[in-house]
Amino acid sequence: MIFLIKKVAVLTGGGDAPGLNAVIRAIVKTAVREYGIEVIGFRDGFKGVMEHKLLPLTEDAVSGILPRGGTILGTTNRDNPFHYQVAPGEFADRSDECIEIIRKNADALIVIGGDGSLSIAHDLSQKGLPVVGCPKTIDNDLAVGQAKTFGFDTAYAFATEALDRLHATAESHHRVIVLEVMGRYAGHIALHAGIAGGADVILIPEIPFRYEQIVAKIQDRLNKNKRFSLVVAAEGAKPAGGNMVVQKVVAESTDPIRLGGIGNVVAQELEQRTGIEARVTVLGHLQRGGSPTPYDRILATRYGVAAIDLVMQGKFGYVVSLEGEKTVPIALSEIAKGIRKVDAAGELVKAARKIGISFGD
Repeated sequence: MIFLIKKVAVLTGGGDAPGLNAVIRAIVKTAVREYGIEVIGFRDGFKGVMEHKLLPLTEDAVSGILPRGGTILGTTNRDNPFHYQVAPGEFADRSDECIEIIRKNADALIVIGGDGSLSIAHDLSQKGLPVVGCPKTIDNDLAVGQAKTFGFDTAYAFATEALDRLHATAESHHRVIVLEVMGRYAGHIALHAGIAGGADVILIPEIPFRYEQIVAKIQDRLNKNKRFSLVVAAEGAKPAGGNMVVQKVVAESTDPIRLGGIGNVVAQELEQRTGIEARVTVLGHLQRGGSPTPYDRILATRYGVAAIDLVMQGKFGYVVSLEGEKTVPIALSEIAKGIRKVDAAGELVKAARKIGISFGD
């Protein structure tokens, strides 16, 4: 079957991640230079589709954006066309209208997003829209292949730098300092940053913790004249038999649960149990911002090139991924299988345990 592609649309959805602009740049440059076709962008994710917010994407438009964080197209983690808010508390399926708008403006759509946006992309593909996905999340938790998603390297590098800085002040004041990082229901950022930054305790959703075990680790350090401790807590970490700390619920979002606050809970509990002064640092959206690392720039560029190649080959209903050193197409339906969590019995966790890091279990 021959697909006649003259114009491709692209949008970014979900939380922003370092490397989004690099993907957009690669898509545009490849489309123009390799295939001689036009690219347009929909602003602010699927909201921009429904509101007809279009931006022509020329080579001039993407000049200089490779090192920039964020996305020149804007993004949102709300406005699912299958569950679109038409009035406060009132939602409707406007997916047919969404498809009609996209078809009027382009021959195919590239969706750059996480599990929420790519799930929408899959549903649109099931209704006949030519769609290709490009995986993005700082959490590294997409159930697509085994590769890192772009944005992850930048996020945990920043968290590692934060730990380096906190080490000095924790040691100076003889404190327990808890660093809360993002990751939702997967602990990849906490695990990688914790190991790279020399944390004493790492708390992740995949391994429920007990305060007694954390206190034992802190006491062991005190016995060795180590008068401070660093704890990294993923926002989805929870005590054994307990629940994750929910900050708020956003009903109209594709990911309505907002986690946050576990750092404060852990710090207060440890201060009460040990008598040692405890402090909390919550990195929050600092992990999403800033210039992408060289790794993320390269990975994002490869994904952008691979995405436009799939479009021109007529391979729709796929998301690009990385297996070893090769980019490969994986069915968008794989997204529906859930998130990729840290392997609690995996080599990285075992290595951390062997060098003395406690997971509170």
